[in-house]
Amino acid sequence: MSGDSVDLGVDVTTSGGVATVTMRYPARLNALSLELREALHDAVFDLMADPEVRVLVLTGAEGVFSAGGDISGMDNLTTMAGRARLQRLHRLVRLLIEGEKPVIAAVEGYAVGAGMSLAAACDVVVAAEDVVWNCAFNKLGLMPDMAAIWTLPARMGLGRAKRLMLTSEQFDTDSAADWGLVEEVTEPGAALATAQGIAKTIAKRAPAAVALTKTWLSRGPMGLNEALAAEADAQAVLFQTEDFTEGRTAFMEKRVPEFKGR
Repeated sequence: MSGDSVDLGVDVTTSGGVATVTMRYPARLNALSLELREALHDAVFDLMADPEVRVLVLTGAEGVFSAGGDISGMDNLTTMAGRARLQRLHRLVRLLIEGEKPVIAAVEGYAVGAGMSLAAACDVVVAAEDVVWNCAFNKLGLMPDMAAIWTLPARMGLGRAKRLMLTSEQFDTDSAADWGLVEEVTEPGAALATAQGIAKTIAKRAPAAVALTKTWLSRGPMGLNEALAAEADAQAVLFQTEDFTEGRTAFMEKRVPEFKGR
């Protein structure tokens, strides 16, 4: 998707079961305009349904993940229009969090406002050490969106999330890693390759087992009884898959399993 005179869209490349999704709006540091959000939703939707794809890597073009929402497109919003805008955005958030395939964020440059929220909605975050992070919503008179009020406390604890949301303080990747927002820190320019390496490792695992693990984790903290019931239900299904038979046979034969997603 692209405008007539603006370089804006989403690029997708696939290799070895890994789809790399690149946001492209360089004129505004990959700000999440309405058009870019729609293109990103459509790309992720299609990839979640593609049987050849097992893991997604989400990144931004030209060394920047995303500088947040596109402020230029937020003028004259009525209450109803604002609500509709968020409801459409929530389709993307739900795909990232609840979709069965893991999504790994490869973050360079900036992850500010909605860009930070987008990264936090992914399953694994890989970030260069010089990334600028900021939950800057209230500098615009807004509250955090794109599920940040759910993802950030889950990742870093309620107290830390409150501080970042209420102060809008800028912080670095080392701090983000210490607080639980980032799982892997890289040198500048190496986030994408590192994220793709992790994705390739996950892509070699049994797809149904990966999908059920992510599905249950996305439902948030559970009580012990609920967790054990979910475990029993899911494991009973997985015992019947061809991939379990292959995994067990490969283990006994001391070879690498070849999972088919069946």
